[in-house]
Amino acid sequence: MERLFNLDAQLLHDAVLLAIAVFVMFLLLSYLLFNPARDFLKKREERIKGNIDSAAKAKDDAEKLRAEYEAKLRDIHKEEADILSAARKKALENEAKIIEGAKAEAAKIIERANKQTELAVKKAEDDMKKEIITVASMIAAKVVSENIDLTIQDSLIDDTLKEIGDQTWQS
Repeated sequence: MERLFNLDAQLLHDAVLLAIAVFVMFLLLSYLLFNPARDFLKKREERIKGNIDSAAKAKDDAEKLRAEYEAKLRDIHKEEADILSAARKKALENEAKIIEGAKAEAAKIIERANKQTELAVKKAEDDMKKEIITVASMIAAKVVSENIDLTIQDSLIDDTLKEIGDQTWQS
């Protein structure tokens, strides 16, 4: 046998067997160690991607919830303004009703006071007429009792009317 690169056949044979053994060992270890390590790394990579995706989704959901919350706050502020406006309007209406009722009550009170005043005036006039009638009766009694002539009687009546006043007698 001839030597290759000045190497003997046994060395070449051992080198080829060693290369085959390393290749077989590489395949075996690749199957037993590298593939599970690759699977582990792949699963870890997928889990990290899933976490990143779920974090991005959670962030998007949080943004949506924040936007929804802000929209609800705006709606609540608008509703609050509407409620306050309606309450103010109702308060003004109630105020107007109360004022109107008070004015009506005041008008009734004034009307009653005027009627009571008129009644008091009429009562005073009636009392005065009764007094006049009483005075006239006393004059008539004097006239009849003294048997005064007609000129004296007329002068007595005229004097009495002047004392009482023409307006009182005519009313």
